Amino acid sequence: MRDEVTERPDNTAVRCALWRAMHVRLDAAPHVLEDEVGLQLVAPAADWPLRPDMDPEATSPFRAAMVARARFIEDLVAHQVELGVTQYVILGAGLDTFAQRRPEVASRLQLFEVDQPGTQAWKHRRLVELGYGIPEWLHLVPVDFETGESWWEQLAAAGFDPRRPAVIVSTGVSMYLTEDATAATLRQIAALAPDSTFAMTFLLPAGLIDESDRSGLQASKEGAQAAGTPFVSFYAPQDMLALAREAGLKDARHVSGAVLAERYFADRTDGLHPSSGEDFLLATL
Repeated sequence: MRDEVTERPDNTAVRCALWRAMHVRLDAAPHVLEDEVGLQLVAPAADWPLRPDMDPEATSPFRAAMVARARFIEDLVAHQVELGVTQYVILGAGLDTFAQRRPEVASRLQLFEVDQPGTQAWKHRRLVELGYGIPEWLHLVPVDFETGESWWEQLAAAGFDPRRPAVIVSTGVSMYLTEDATAATLRQIAALAPDSTFAMTFLLPAGLIDESDRSGLQASKEGAQAAGTPFVSFYAPQDMLALAREAGLKDARHVSGAVLAERYFADRTDGLHPSSGEDFLLATL
């Protein structure tokens, strides 16, 4: 029997879920993303808004960045569904709640959420307890990355068809991987069926982000180090594009955080604005 202590999401996944809920509860409408399902899953103590990492002002740019990247992905997926794509893979899914919040779109897909076995077992249990259940189109794919298990093989075993187009996304993951590991993932992505789309976030080196955001980046690095999950990779946009093209992704583009800020926050009057430092690699096959 699996040790119950291991069946839980990591601290970063929990923090992001709570930030998304804070956006709905604290920030003015219109909300970039409405997600309180993650809060339901976590079910934290009533005083969770008093956590130091939930400080309404200090964490404002980070929760804005979280909802911006989630909204960007959801817009991308919805567009691809309209074009006829029927498979969606989330690498490092954590507490993603697209399936629960947007079933009218998600149910048109075979949706594969890939993450560590402990996270998947915990999430499966919580979804059942909350009444969401696991619909036949949602696949929680456990992959033990620490033992070198192949996410590609586990994905295929769960029913993913590499011969059909798919959207594959990876957000908040690349900073924990070596460049070699990221390159290997990109080579696997390059073998997907034509008309597939890949989106991945990456962290910029400190020298390329706004000076006002550098202390936040440093705090994040120190927190990740203390948690035993250090940041190991940062990329200038041109270096990430070069890595992608070397892996065989010929149509690779850089989408900056500034583009997301302009798209989703330009008309706000409350000053909410995402931090700089995390950009997207977007590639089509």
